[in-house]
Amino acid sequence: MKPANFIRVLLVTFALTTLMACGNDQAVDLQAIMAQPKAYVGSQTCKKCHLEHYDSWKMTMHSRMTQDVQENRDALIVEIDEKKIREDLAKLSKKLKVPADKIYVPKVEEIKYTIGSQWKQRFIVEKDGTLYISPIQYNADTHRWVNYHEKDWDKRPWLLKCGGCHATGVDLKTMKFSEPAVACEACHGPGSWHAALPKTAVFEKRQTIVNPAKLTMGVAVQICGSCHNRGHATKYKGAGWPVGYRPGKALEAYYKSTSYVGGDVKHMYANEFSKGHHQQYIDWVQSKHYQEGVTCTSCHYVHQIGVPPTRSQTFVAGSKQCFACHVQINKNMAHSIHSFANCVGCHMPR
Repeated sequence: MKPANFIRVLLVTFALTTLMACGNDQAVDLQAIMAQPKAYVGSQTCKKCHLEHYDSWKMTMHSRMTQDVQENRDALIVEIDEKKIREDLAKLSKKLKVPADKIYVPKVEEIKYTIGSQWKQRFIVEKDGTLYISPIQYNADTHRWVNYHEKDWDKRPWLLKCGGCHATGVDLKTMKFSEPAVACEACHGPGSWHAALPKTAVFEKRQTIVNPAKLTMGVAVQICGSCHNRGHATKYKGAGWPVGYRPGKALEAYYKSTSYVGGDVKHMYANEFSKGHHQQYIDWVQSKHYQEGVTCTSCHYVHQIGVPPTRSQTFVAGSKQCFACHVQINKNMAHSIHSFANCVGCHMPR
């Protein structure tokens, strides 16, 4: 066989193998597939056809939001040293609702999952078959341990209070979830129909998965706002996340954001801007960015192929992202009280 023909055969074989891996091209009853309830299939299924996007997602904080400690001890960013933890807690004695020496400190083998890894880390434990966030938190920037709901931690089921934004496919009826992490289907919706359809069903495959890039600005940004927010569910009592919401739907039907006028003086200022963390959506809808059509993904990547990781998942690090648009400010970057321009320090609080 001539070299050119041999290479051609190899390419055809590779193409056929790829198609087979990404979907069964045999006759499929589309109606039967789409008659089934949509279900979560997990990022490993998505990976079969979307390897580059999967690999870039694995480099983001979303992929590390919740990690299984039993499978990966490296998920712990700090040693669980009870003596050190209690020493740090004792320094906060005036703020504690439970004495430092009485606060529950889990052993490593009791920790099921971690939450977070960059700014801080919390630790999920199981009690009587229910998952809870233990009453200690490690702050990475200060290298300090602090308290977290030390008085009522075991009255706050993790999946009910915040699990829907820490994991993917949370079902409060069964108190289970599809996978730990903010995975593909958190933003694209349940993928069972999409994964089951053959590659030849091009139109149906596109119609059975949500592509945020194809949504209108207002609808797409609500996907981010479903978790980068603070408030309560409107269709499930006691839930702190929008139970029932799916990407592409109207968020306000499932979630009510917190507000100062609504009585939340702990997390909001009187001008209705945030003083609590993970409330970016609340501030964005009141901003000049909102008025000008600058959305989350104008500055922050989700799974961008070829973009080096940055701490805040911006296309370029720090204030350089701001200078891409705010050119005049860049030219006059000396501030009245300091000679450097760190826009994000004041204008983009966490």
